[in-house]
Amino acid sequence: MRNLKSYAPLSKASASPSTEGDAMPESDSHFMLILGKPGGGKGTISKKILKDFSNFTHFSTGDMLRQHVREKTPIGKEAKKHMDSGRLVPDDLIIELVLDEAHKEARKGNSMLLDGFPRNIAQAQALDKCVEVELVVNLDIPNETIVERISDRWIHPASGRIYNYSYNPPKVHGKDDVTGEDLIQREDDKPETVLKRLESYEAVTAPLVDYYMEKGVLQTFSGTESDVIYPMVNKWINGELEKNKRPQ
Repeated sequence: MRNLKSYAPLSKASASPSTEGDAMPESDSHFMLILGKPGGGKGTISKKILKDFSNFTHFSTGDMLRQHVREKTPIGKEAKKHMDSGRLVPDDLIIELVLDEAHKEARKGNSMLLDGFPRNIAQAQALDKCVEVELVVNLDIPNETIVERISDRWIHPASGRIYNYSYNPPKVHGKDDVTGEDLIQREDDKPETVLKRLESYEAVTAPLVDYYMEKGVLQTFSGTESDVIYPMVNKWINGELEKNKRPQ
């Protein structure tokens, strides 16, 4: 990616002999973040971005963590304790996991859209050691919209298929469309847990908006519907990528 810095692993455990200290190749690719409250539509907007900007690879820490929880890995078991109680997963469970993937994409020269990381200033500073973030999309969605949206979400635990009774309900109430098995509501999707997560976001993650705004790479988009917000996101990304093009 453009303006890449030397690969500096967070710890010896995260580095391999073939990569430790290696510089990542530079190419005409980009590093973009998407920020916003939990349940604020980052995944939906990310899918739209990927459809229109196919050179980007999407990496969602939330999806990755949920996969670890389903597979009951050591990280998944520890992360579940925090997710079920509405707390953010600690830095030491996620930083190496995310940066390792970021390093892989960077070495390939791919553009990357990172969703769910960084969550706080310390993580942003760790990311800065590896790449220069060029674009940050910040979604500003009202809390009441998020609580209503997430509370309607149910999941098929074996497959991870997600349903929402507001806009994507199962064919049979409470049953998975494919297997007919029971759907469940995750603890972190219940209204009281959602409110705790939003409080944690405001305290820990919201300062990232100021952090990236000061760097001149962030744009905020407000609203309640992704179909209304996204055209503005698309226009801004196109403009920023055009500005960042290298001279031929």
